Amino acid sequence: MTQVNQVSMIRSALPFWLSILAVPLAYIGAKYGGWWIAFLPIYGWGVSTILDAILGLNENNPDPETDDKDLFWYRAITMIWFPVQALIIFGMIWYTAHADHLSLLEKIVLFYGVGFVSGSVGIVYSHELMHQSNRLERWLADLLLATVLYSHFRTEHLHVHHRYVGTPRDAVTARYNEGFHKFFPRVLRECPQSAWKAEKALLARKDLPVTDLSNPFWKYGILQLLALALAFALGGWAGVGFFVFQAFIAISALELTNYVEHYGLTRKHLGDGKYEHVMPHHSWNASHTASNWFLINLQRHSDHHYKPKRRFPLLQTYSADEAPQLPYGYPMMTMLAINPLLWRRRMNPRVRDWRAKYYPEILDWDAYKKGTTPMPK
Repeated sequence: MTQVNQVSMIRSALPFWLSILAVPLAYIGAKYGGWWIAFLPIYGWGVSTILDAILGLNENNPDPETDDKDLFWYRAITMIWFPVQALIIFGMIWYTAHADHLSLLEKIVLFYGVGFVSGSVGIVYSHELMHQSNRLERWLADLLLATVLYSHFRTEHLHVHHRYVGTPRDAVTARYNEGFHKFFPRVLRECPQSAWKAEKALLARKDLPVTDLSNPFWKYGILQLLALALAFALGGWAGVGFFVFQAFIAISALELTNYVEHYGLTRKHLGDGKYEHVMPHHSWNASHTASNWFLINLQRHSDHHYKPKRRFPLLQTYSADEAPQLPYGYPMMTMLAINPLLWRRRMNPRVRDWRAKYYPEILDWDAYKKGTTPMPK
């Protein structure tokens, strides 16, 4: 690569490094307290939404055949994020344990912001890393997930969600008219079970028991216990409490995103438990510029499910003729999702339009909602 091309690649990758601003914002909030602690959650929820309104959509598609060696500056942010996130989480636990100037409420708000970052950035980056084939990136994904006590997500996402998305067997495909307040506890209950069953089935194919040391649940448990032990060593039981709290906020942010990504979308059931192949129209797509910077193109979700191994800088966006479009980026959509009335007002008409466009032969969707009867040909 020429020096000119290298500079151009750095410049184009730079907006995806916006997440690094979470480090000074967390420090400022912890040091000064008061209204300063609100900067971190405001940055996560609000700044990208405001910038989306200003910058609009980015519908440019990169060359999907770009070589990995030309993506160094894009990949670097995901590769360094584990030590950055560990510094934010465990640094804040240590600091608040010795910070007499912060009230309990200030500490709660501070760790709410930390959890939002570890969820909307950390889990998103772990999602990118877990889809790669090299061992280092997959390990970094596991380490990131351990810091939010959600390690089973790797198994569930790779071996359940991608296989069964848009079907009743996928817990994180939100059902039509299912509010987030019902979706969230259902996912918390079903996903660990489905992940365990998936690993058990994979081991059974190798004639290995579920207790075999190759079962990643051993690694998941050890890494999470080590993270809890470090939180205790740095901040005592209060440190453990704040660690668990930020993990819960992170998990909530993840599942809000999952809720948005496939709400109401269904793959055609072909009979005998078989479904049509996953296509771009089975995921909600969003081309909003700033929120895609912040979420490393996660909102180009239609292409991610169509080509799961494609790295985030190369994900393609789709027009409204090819995939259903969200009216806003994920940060605004997840805020809408918290309010069932606002959510349904915005999204249910879009789901009905999607059904009429892609499956006009279905007149009674209730007859197919369980996926037990093949759709008409």
